[in-house]
Amino acid sequence: MAQGFIERTVDRTLGKKLQPEKQTALVQFIKFGIIGVSNTVISYVLNAATLLILKPYEVSWDYIAGNIISFVLSVLWSFYWNNKYVFTAGEDEQRSTLQALMKTYVSYGFTGIVLNNILSYLWIEKLGISKYIAPLFNLVLSVPLNFIINKFWAFRTKKK
Repeated sequence: MAQGFIERTVDRTLGKKLQPEKQTALVQFIKFGIIGVSNTVISYVLNAATLLILKPYEVSWDYIAGNIISFVLSVLWSFYWNNKYVFTAGEDEQRSTLQALMKTYVSYGFTGIVLNNILSYLWIEKLGISKYIAPLFNLVLSVPLNFIINKFWAFRTKKK
């Protein structure tokens, strides 16, 4: 149902019907983006909840705990929905769920931690961009890169 709605919306927006492979990739990217938005909200809520839970204990490393908990659980959230609705295996295809999950953690670890920190350093320290705006710039590169890594590596399938 959602896929049909997305396909019709894309067709109307572009004013033409895309080739099936391009249509599939675009629909996957849109679904990936929607899941990404929900993932961001989940991550933020988990981080804030961890900070609030640890506040009475005056833990000096509360933000680190918040980052770790929100990363681990939000990637799991993202994996579940991407596996179920975005990068589904066909009837004649197979993949190891555990292997795909581990690859997803590696993918998000690379783009979410390594790449975003390098880009943030460049934006903030070298170009003088606000540290509150820099993460938005990171999305321009990290979202498409994450999609490509997940589509062609983490969720890759094999013929049965």
